[in-house]
Amino acid sequence: MLKVALTGGIATGKSHVLEYLRRRNVACVDADMIAHGVMTAGTEAAAAIASRFGDDLLATDGSVDRARLGPVVFADPVARRDLEAIVHPAVYRAITAALHAFERLGDVPLAVVDIPLLYETGHGGDFEKVMATVCSPEMQLARLADRGLTPDAARQRVAAQWSAERKAALADFAIRTDGTFEDTAQQVDRILAALRSRPETTSRD
Repeated sequence: MLKVALTGGIATGKSHVLEYLRRRNVACVDADMIAHGVMTAGTEAAAAIASRFGDDLLATDGSVDRARLGPVVFADPVARRDLEAIVHPAVYRAITAALHAFERLGDVPLAVVDIPLLYETGHGGDFEKVMATVCSPEMQLARLADRGLTPDAARQRVAAQWSAERKAALADFAIRTDGTFEDTAQQVDRILAALRSRPETTSRD
């Protein structure tokens, strides 16, 4: 099974690309969704986050309130690193388990894992190939504004990651998302064709 990572800067279209890949019958793993699960009520991560940042960052059901946590960690690099030290190990364990599950199925030639902080966490070498979404910083900020973030909050989130261009330069495939949805789809289709033509993804008789 060919293991492929999908990364890119915040608001560069990773979720859209991942959903398109699912529609093309590609096995996909979403690290952000895993992170949501890691921070639900009763988990070790939720308890550790409450201990580090305070019980007031928990929702009434005991899960981590990401809307409250975000402004705290994006305004303070030390706090953000502390959060990542709590969450990332659990997320990567879950990713490894998901990939092993796909491998055990025996008929999954290609799996894509969406990991926003792939390079920042030093896991780029875990995958045979990497795709990265990229658009202009101005478009990133505009998309974050559409999500309801203030200009300052949007800039904090963009600055907290490596630039989209830097990630794209390191990746095997760059997907520009400045254009239309059709433009993006055509790029993804070309990448899929290249990946599926590799010996690792060719079905065996």
